[in-house]
Amino acid sequence: MIRTAFIATTLLLAAAPAALAQKALAQDGHVNHAGPDAGPDAGHRAFTSDRLSVAVDGPDGAPALILIPGLSSSPDIWQGTVDHLAGRYRIHRIHVAGFAGAAPQANAQGDAPRPVAAPVAEEIARYIREQHLNKPAVVGHSMGGTMGMMLAARHPDLVGRLMVVDMIPFMGAMFGAPGATAESVTPVADQIWAAQANSPRETYVAQATASINGMINTESRREEALQDMRDSDQKVSAAAFRELVATDLRPELAKITAPTEVLYVKFNDARMTDAVTDAVYQMSFANLPGAKLKRIDDSAHFIMFDQPTAFYGELDAFLTR
Repeated sequence: MIRTAFIATTLLLAAAPAALAQKALAQDGHVNHAGPDAGPDAGHRAFTSDRLSVAVDGPDGAPALILIPGLSSSPDIWQGTVDHLAGRYRIHRIHVAGFAGAAPQANAQGDAPRPVAAPVAEEIARYIREQHLNKPAVVGHSMGGTMGMMLAARHPDLVGRLMVVDMIPFMGAMFGAPGATAESVTPVADQIWAAQANSPRETYVAQATASINGMINTESRREEALQDMRDSDQKVSAAAFRELVATDLRPELAKITAPTEVLYVKFNDARMTDAVTDAVYQMSFANLPGAKLKRIDDSAHFIMFDQPTAFYGELDAFLTR
């Protein structure tokens, strides 16, 4: 029961147009360029990437904050956060190539899937170095949280603190028997890729729409996430979701030295209790014992949409702790 319910929740990350993975996709959005004239603020150094682009807001010299959107999402999901933090931080919003209207570039897929999250995380590391950011805080929603964990574990010297919003380090654990490994769930991940990548567009969008509506309780905020999904490259999203299922970051969590907070919501399943949800997250992050785990009640996957006051309160405390 726990595994079935957890699949239903973690598939908030991607549209699964076949029976194997019929829950969800989408998240954030914004700009598709990076360089001396990129974004609302042109004060950052030239940066060129074929994996991502960056929009910069806030005063030069303020503490740096990187916001990473989730699967098929644009940086615009963070606009409320940017407004809330106005003037206090230099905010760098990531736009993954292939998501929410951005051209796929190096994230483009062929007949076989190629990683998206891992190379994007490496590009964020390069961005931090080349922009000379001083241990920025990193906040990632959903798949953005996965990239945040990759970044903090593989480049611990670059990250000042890390917030993961509604994501676990190994989604694949929910697709196999107890003791599942990345290797053992790879065949399932491959089947999910095949279903998502090859589904007729109309079917893909229809099923993703139903899933996304279940990820956002606040009806007035659904359309922006839906548009991000419709504007995303189907194969890039499918490959990224496959990567999430087949990637186990639990052994790497111990390498994270940055103070870490994980915000999460109760599983979207009537059979699940708060206590079971809490236990799953505690087990998932057992290799990072210093992490603060915080459940946000009365919210679906997009916490910043459904419970903005609670989210901003946790974010303020996280940034100043």
